[in-house]
Amino acid sequence: MVYDNYISYLKTVVFFHKLLWSHLSFGMFSTRTVLTLCLTTLSLILLSQEINHWETVVYNNDLWKYKIGSPEITENWIEIFYNDDNWSSGQGGFGYGDNDDNTILEDIFSIYLRKKFTVVDLDAISRIVLHADFDDGFVAYLNGIEIARQNLGSANIPVPYNETTPEYVEARLFQGIPPLAFPIGKEHLNNGENILSIQVHNHNTNSSDLSSNFFLSFGINNTSQNYGDTPNWFDNSVFETRLPILKISTPIDEEIMDEPKITAHLGVINNDINTWNSTLDDFNEYDGLIGIEIRGTSSQLFDKKGYGFETRNADGSNNNVELLGMPEENDWVLHGPYSDKSLLRNVISFHLGEKTGWYTPRARLCEVFINENYEGIYVLIEKIKQDNNRVDISKLTEVDNEGDELTGGYIIKADRNDMNIPGLGWNSNFPDYKFMAYVDPQSEEIIFNQRNYIMDYLYDFESAMAGTNYIQLYEEYINVHSLVDYFLVTEISKHIDAFKLSFYMYKDKDSKGGKLHFGPLWDFNLGYGNFDFSCSPAPEGWSYEFSDCGSWHPFWARKLLDVPNIQHLSDCRWKELRQGPFQTDSLMQFIDDNVAFMGTAIDRNFERWSILGNYIWPNSFVGQDYTEEISFLKDWLSDRLSWLDDNMKGNCAEFVSLSEDLPTSSLNIFPNPSRGVVLLDWNYSEPILLEIYDMNNRRVSLMHIPAFSNSEINLSDLKSGIYSALFRLKSNQKLVTAKKLVIID
Repeated sequence: MVYDNYISYLKTVVFFHKLLWSHLSFGMFSTRTVLTLCLTTLSLILLSQEINHWETVVYNNDLWKYKIGSPEITENWIEIFYNDDNWSSGQGGFGYGDNDDNTILEDIFSIYLRKKFTVVDLDAISRIVLHADFDDGFVAYLNGIEIARQNLGSANIPVPYNETTPEYVEARLFQGIPPLAFPIGKEHLNNGENILSIQVHNHNTNSSDLSSNFFLSFGINNTSQNYGDTPNWFDNSVFETRLPILKISTPIDEEIMDEPKITAHLGVINNDINTWNSTLDDFNEYDGLIGIEIRGTSSQLFDKKGYGFETRNADGSNNNVELLGMPEENDWVLHGPYSDKSLLRNVISFHLGEKTGWYTPRARLCEVFINENYEGIYVLIEKIKQDNNRVDISKLTEVDNEGDELTGGYIIKADRNDMNIPGLGWNSNFPDYKFMAYVDPQSEEIIFNQRNYIMDYLYDFESAMAGTNYIQLYEEYINVHSLVDYFLVTEISKHIDAFKLSFYMYKDKDSKGGKLHFGPLWDFNLGYGNFDFSCSPAPEGWSYEFSDCGSWHPFWARKLLDVPNIQHLSDCRWKELRQGPFQTDSLMQFIDDNVAFMGTAIDRNFERWSILGNYIWPNSFVGQDYTEEISFLKDWLSDRLSWLDDNMKGNCAEFVSLSEDLPTSSLNIFPNPSRGVVLLDWNYSEPILLEIYDMNNRRVSLMHIPAFSNSEINLSDLKSGIYSALFRLKSNQKLVTAKKLVIID
């Protein structure tokens, strides 16, 4: 799911290697073809080795030439030939008021700085970056060419010595925040002597402080060592990565909080699949406003916060955009894995959900900065809401208050209401009086009739489940296929909150099916053995039976999953998925591919959050390094899949077609029992797939059946015995019905 394109690219390169060497000696490739293949492979190698390391050539505390601003400074002061013999010399930075100054110059309005340096080998330099820590504005020049400017005048226009800055800007380094980075074109650099010239201005003559700390660094493409080490904050601010980079900037003196959203800026760096992303790259996917807040419940206790944000236009309206290859929308979630030290539990679960065919939030790994402070690896996820590209159900408006229009679409969830805030939802009338929250429409949007309708629908469903004949009634209210797939994915992870917290359900209009669907999936941090309370984290046991693990699930969850026919359908579906996307080897490869894709970002994340080897609630396992965390996850998942294979309830051969499966069709197979040739009489309007399984649940035959078929099918290759015949829609693999089939000699 997450990085299939990149992995495919790598595998293609490997394929070309093998193809080249296996055929070169036989003369099967022309010289031109061989050269093309070599260049294709070489491009990837050069791409991954563009920068060998970084070095710093100019430091803030070097000896600089400086002059306090005055009318006598001529415009050619930025040139290398300018004579600065009458300027003063001092150790940077220059300023006063913040205890970040080596040369204290009090009550100055502006200062001009010059620093000469020597380039040893221009060809060895691939990238250049100026880091600027300043208060309140500056302009920088390299060899007389403007290279960076912030909060001071207009680009390429000289700034008078007495010009004020439009805003206050607070210096960053003394607060423990890396300085701002400004990438510079290599064309401005000379072999040999160069000059870096900078002027720094204050907001006004009465300002309480001024700061000027600047660094110039080179990205070196070989192993040479001609300059100095980078500052200790540098590695987390300048790097190249396969992951997209999200940079969030908030207004001065404004913190991101848990409601309301504050307006901030988001820049996204997301190059094409063949190009790594650099923190020095321009924003090339999104460069605009967002409203952002802290999100989550128990996760807010962690140092690494999760965030919800919406992309906005300048007037505050919704700005629907595509992000990281996901369809355009304006509501997004940034999940910051913290107690999940694999970083992948949600990513794996969303991958599983996607493979079932139901809508599952798309998710992309990325690296995040907030105010230039590196925050580590995050997962950008689609927020669950009604949308053609998300939960594709009808959009309810305030005029939809009667008839079929009132019957959908609703998204609700079982969750907490710890603050007992009225109006967010309602409590079930049945023990354990589970809280149901309005999701879409939101509590402030949903009208009176709509509130009553969805509450009454859930009440009718729960009343039916509380009765003695619920086995005859449940199909009237729920989509059983969605229940089965939700059950299987949550059981794979042994998700402790399944059916309890962040448990989403949705309902479309009666004219569009109208039954309650289970999902989309959400929040799997407390899964895959990553919890140490209430119930066993071991890979054995059923999570749906754990009614009191942390909290109570709705009373009807276990009753439904203990219905024999639902168990039989679960067994059918499990065997189908295990032969395809749920294969153990496929899931192990998915984990390995994502670990490889994250690469050195893993090290950066755990340098930022020093939690490896430490207990973080609710860890049941504490690995000493990331390799141990991934090994635990893979071993646990492999054991869990094997346990489910051995213990899956139900028997696919005994599954009886659900009433919802054949709304406009009839099916007959005769003769049955048969000696191997049967006639299929089928009036369904879509082509179908016929799968036949033996008593050991092994698929022994697969064939395509056209719509409205009256066909003779030859099964004479089958041995005598009892078989299960499963009929699925060819278009989406949905199980339509199942029949027992008996073959006799």
